[in-house]
Amino acid sequence: MRKVIASISALLIGAGLLAYSALPANAAENTRYVTVTGVGTTSVVPDAVRFYASVSALAATNKEALSTASKSASAVRAALKAKGIATKDIKTSSLSVYPEYNYTQDQGSKLVGYRASQSFTVVIRKADAAGEVIDAVVEAGGDAVQINGVAPFLVDGAAATKTAREAAVADAKSRASTYAKLLGEKLGRVIYVTEQSAPNYVFPMMMSSKAADEMTQIDLGETEVSVSITVSWELN
Repeated sequence: MRKVIASISALLIGAGLLAYSALPANAAENTRYVTVTGVGTTSVVPDAVRFYASVSALAATNKEALSTASKSASAVRAALKAKGIATKDIKTSSLSVYPEYNYTQDQGSKLVGYRASQSFTVVIRKADAAGEVIDAVVEAGGDAVQINGVAPFLVDGAAATKTAREAAVADAKSRASTYAKLLGEKLGRVIYVTEQSAPNYVFPMMMSSKAADEMTQIDLGETEVSVSITVSWELN
């Protein structure tokens, strides 16, 4: 048992030397301490949805294609605003006009017209209204509209971050207490603490439809919020 304790002591002393540079400058050089990292994670249902849509039009000239696509884009904007989506949550992510060709083995490349496209990134801050909003966009834009993806996410993560942080502190203290007990020591005051990573939001990307006579349903899933901290305690 003494050999085991001696080995653990040597390991912790080595770890302490490595971590010493991170301690406050006023910490005494002969302070005995244990440094551990704790991780806390919690899962919550996302409260918002980001979705990606685009409109496009094919016409004989650049001008005509852009004009037709712009009309569809205006209809999409109007539908979004009618559903309560704020202007700040509607962002144009791309706009393009280019010649479109059709290739055949007999005739090679042949110009068929000009394609104009405009893409949007839209934030829906009421997640339960996402399906209704997307249906309104598709109805307003008709066949010119494409929905390119959805991403449920967390706008207000303060409560979830607090829960994850509390779990991280509890995890760190449990680890430190275990080491102290193995060494026959007791934990003293905290001499160093830092949060090493920001909360990590994982966005599940999914979209599903119900029957044709019902509105589109967006499955929100869960978002994982994780906090990691490093804490040093004096050993008494």
